[in-house]
Amino acid sequence: MTYTGDVRVGGPADERELPGLVVTKVAVGSWENNAYLLRDRSSGEGLLIDAADEAARLLELIGDTPLATVVTTHRHPDHWQALRAVVRATGARTVAHPLDAEELPLDVDETVEHEDQVRVGRSTLTVIHLRGHTPGSIALRYDDPEGVTHLFTGDSLFPGGPGRTTNPRDFGLLMDDLESRVFYPLPDSTWVYPGHGKDTTLGTERPSIPEWRERGW
Repeated sequence: MTYTGDVRVGGPADERELPGLVVTKVAVGSWENNAYLLRDRSSGEGLLIDAADEAARLLELIGDTPLATVVTTHRHPDHWQALRAVVRATGARTVAHPLDAEELPLDVDETVEHEDQVRVGRSTLTVIHLRGHTPGSIALRYDDPEGVTHLFTGDSLFPGGPGRTTNPRDFGLLMDDLESRVFYPLPDSTWVYPGHGKDTTLGTERPSIPEWRERGW
C-alpha cells in the first residue's frame, strides 16, 4: 500500500484503493482541512466528506465522478466553505446530523442519526454520532468486507486525542462517546481519517485514553 494520508494544502491528493471503494484525500483552505472523496468501484458513484474550502480544487478532484452526496461532519464553517458551490455544480444531495444542519449555508436534504446508513453506490457507510465538539458531530464508518474498518472522524478524533471542546461537560460527552461508540466496538486495526492532519489507527491511540481523561482535553 503506497497510501500514507500525508497531504498538504497546494500539494497532490493521496489515493487509497480498496476492493469496493477508492478513497481520495486532499487538504484545502487556510485551516488545512481534509476533504475525502469516496468512489464506489462498482458503480462509479461518488460521495464527498466535508466540502471544506477551495471549491475549484474539490471540483477538479471530483472530475467526471457522478457525485451523489456531500456529507458534512459538523457545523463549523471551515468544514463547509465550498459546500454551496460544490452542490450547485454537481447537484449532489446534502447530509448532516439534525443538531448541526441548521448552521449550514443551505437546506440539508437528509438528516441522519446515530447508526443510520449512507450509501455510495453499492457501498454502505454507518453514521456514528459523537457529541461534544459540536452537538451534531458525526463520524462515518466503512466496514471493508475484505479488509479493515475505515473511520472518517471529522474533528472528533485526531492523532493524539479528541477534538476541541469548550467545557468539562462537552469533553466528558465526547470521551464517553468515543469510548463506547468507537474504541469499544471497533478493532485496533481501524484506520482513522481526521478532519485535519495525518491519519492514525485506533490501536495507536487506544493506550492514551487514560491520559486524555486525566488532562481534560
